[in-house]
Amino acid sequence: MQVGIINYGVGNIGSVIGSVNNLGYNYKIIEKETDFETADKLILPGIGNFKKCKEILDEKNFTFKIKESVLVKKKPILGICLGMQLLASSGTEGNNKLSEGLNLINGKVINLKELGSNLVLPHIGWNNILIKKRSPILKNIPDNTDFYFVHNYAYTELSKVNIIAEASYGINFPVLINNKNVWGTQFHPEKSSKAGVEIIKNFIKLEHAKS
Repeated sequence: MQVGIINYGVGNIGSVIGSVNNLGYNYKIIEKETDFETADKLILPGIGNFKKCKEILDEKNFTFKIKESVLVKKKPILGICLGMQLLASSGTEGNNKLSEGLNLINGKVINLKELGSNLVLPHIGWNNILIKKRSPILKNIPDNTDFYFVHNYAYTELSKVNIIAEASYGINFPVLINNKNVWGTQFHPEKSSKAGVEIIKNFIKLEHAKS
């Protein structure tokens, strides 16, 4: 088992590497197209701007390689924070117009204020999650567990069948999503203490694509 951690130059991937390493799994930092070949599972971290980061993925041909890995070779992928948002069909961050995402889970990524939250942004800190349905990625995670968040935007307009958990910050929004072998967390599991480590471990140990 080798976990491929996709490094496209946005954000510090050190915490993700540390979590996977501490769990005792082999990992590979994916920095070029050929690195995708030997990875059994993929983690897509991300901090920053939706439009800019998608452009970087396009320029490095990572968009094609991610889709090939996930849709053709059926490798599981976990998107974290912006990495989860990039799984969407589109997002408004970067130019206030819709920019195309990876389109692996149908939906849009929109500013929390535009979605109706009247609380101060960014949403930073610990927030409990509300489990909507049980999933193997939530093994040993009880309802109302706290995770660490840092974001301004949220996933919306996705099917309820894809929502595993939500959180509340002025409004309810999806924070753990799934479509077959595609998974996403709006929170940072790598910065969420023991509960976050459980999420990463559960993802790595997943044997089936279904939620």
